[in-house]
Amino acid sequence: MIHIKPEILERVNSWLTPTFDEDSQKEIKHMIASNPKELEESFYKDLEFGTGGMRGIMGLGTNRINKYTLGKNTQGLSNYLKQSFPNEDIKVAIAYDCRHNSQTFGKLVADVFSANGIKVYLFEELRPTPELSFALKHLNCHCGIVLTASHNPPEYNGYKVYWQDGGQLVPPQDSAVIAEINRLDYSEIKFEANSDLIQYIGKDVDDVFIDASVKNGSFDTSEAARQDLNIVFTSLHGTSITAIPETLKRAGYTNVNIVEEQRVPNGDFPTVVSPNPEEPAALKMAMELAEKVNGDIVIGTDPDCDRLGVVVRNLENELVILNGNQAMLLMTNFLLKQWKKEGKINGNQFVGSTIVSTPMMSVLANAYDVECKIGLTGFKWIAKMIKDFPTMNFIGGGEESFGFMVGDFVRDKDAVTSTLLACEIAAQAKANGKTLYQELIDMYIEHGFFKEHLVALTKKGIEGAQEIKQMMVDARENPLKEINGEKVVLIEDYQLSISKNLQTQEETTIDIPKSNVLIYYTENGSKIALRPSGTEPKIKFYISVNADLDNTSEFAKTEQLLGDRIDAILKDLNL
Repeated sequence: MIHIKPEILERVNSWLTPTFDEDSQKEIKHMIASNPKELEESFYKDLEFGTGGMRGIMGLGTNRINKYTLGKNTQGLSNYLKQSFPNEDIKVAIAYDCRHNSQTFGKLVADVFSANGIKVYLFEELRPTPELSFALKHLNCHCGIVLTASHNPPEYNGYKVYWQDGGQLVPPQDSAVIAEINRLDYSEIKFEANSDLIQYIGKDVDDVFIDASVKNGSFDTSEAARQDLNIVFTSLHGTSITAIPETLKRAGYTNVNIVEEQRVPNGDFPTVVSPNPEEPAALKMAMELAEKVNGDIVIGTDPDCDRLGVVVRNLENELVILNGNQAMLLMTNFLLKQWKKEGKINGNQFVGSTIVSTPMMSVLANAYDVECKIGLTGFKWIAKMIKDFPTMNFIGGGEESFGFMVGDFVRDKDAVTSTLLACEIAAQAKANGKTLYQELIDMYIEHGFFKEHLVALTKKGIEGAQEIKQMMVDARENPLKEINGEKVVLIEDYQLSISKNLQTQEETTIDIPKSNVLIYYTENGSKIALRPSGTEPKIKFYISVNADLDNTSEFAKTEQLLGDRIDAILKDLNL
């Protein structure tokens, strides 16, 4: 006889009631009989909102993405919207990506909203996530939804919620919405659509969004420089194909080579193991094409087009992938230069970054007398900065995981405008006889050479989640006093909101929302952060080291020195 834990059995039995359709009940009964392990994984908890909303494996159960978990979220959100805006005609916008079931889920979510008397603007086909953020504001909506699982494997999907400002859900709305969802029973979901309240949108919004991207991502680059830049682009089977080629064309870039094998949207992502521009293998076909056509820059985006990978030529004319920190620094430095050149910096500007991104963002901002605001991982926190400081000008911001945002017309990471910005920087550099890589080195010479490295350990399932939890407990209960022979001088614990100076024993309060993150700083300026992912079964270790760089001829030697230091830290941490 198969043993199922009582608390899980209670959840399973609730899904064998008339609230759930017969096909679902039949499939659950099959799991009970033939796959108790999958049954346990599917029902042992409720899917939770992480840094990027709710994301999970598609299938039946409380811990899966399906019509009932999405329906319950949408019903709870509908209730909260009606409570929050009692005398208004509530409007929402919905977009979806290339994943399996995304279009079906998008229509399902639209149906539930409309069944609750809420006006819905639903994109007729897949669209980039940043376009949803833009459309929400453009159409004066109260809320927005994107059905996406970003770069996760094909079996995943997800549900991201955006608020009136175009940014993702943040406190206090997030906890209030979650409380409303948790209060609901599945039987309270209204699935019967009111088709009169669902309006399909498409090219009308596309044109306005692309024009806004061109306006915000273009600078004083000559027409000749744009035409001379040889670009290779891949959408990695995702949504960016609907926006980026047209954006580049309208901006004046005529030499764009698209990886045809990856052009067509496909939720199986057949040409890559992972459609994640952070993974070098994902950009392999684009780099091969760049070698054939002698490309100057390669850009690849993730499936929902909010993150981009950038490949440039190094000093030996070899193609190399910039990490997220490097791409962010190049874009931020360029924007700061532009703002300074135009005389727009007056002490009332800021850039945004995150606690696990490179410390060089603060160094860079200080050099231009601009504030660098630091938030938790996830672009919703950068969007919240814009909302919290409405009298300040937001220049741009990014995070190490390949996301960047140019200005505030979109309130989430935006690979459309960022792709154009990267091409503007590359085009101007080429026109001046330089490369993006040399621009990066010049920045290191001026501000210091910061080198980062990320290790992500995957721990799947119930056991994996428990292992990750225990690793964080151990790190807190037995904090490191020394890393690679360097004394730890400061520990920041974002779960306890405490920053402790180990030299003076002084503790100060961290004025950032609580999060399960621990950061060590050493006497030599090294930084090591530990953080469980909010959207994947991973625990991540972020390492940053730095040194002075005197000139270009010393670059290779200094990079090797910093690489050796990172390797020694990894060895010391048994990673």
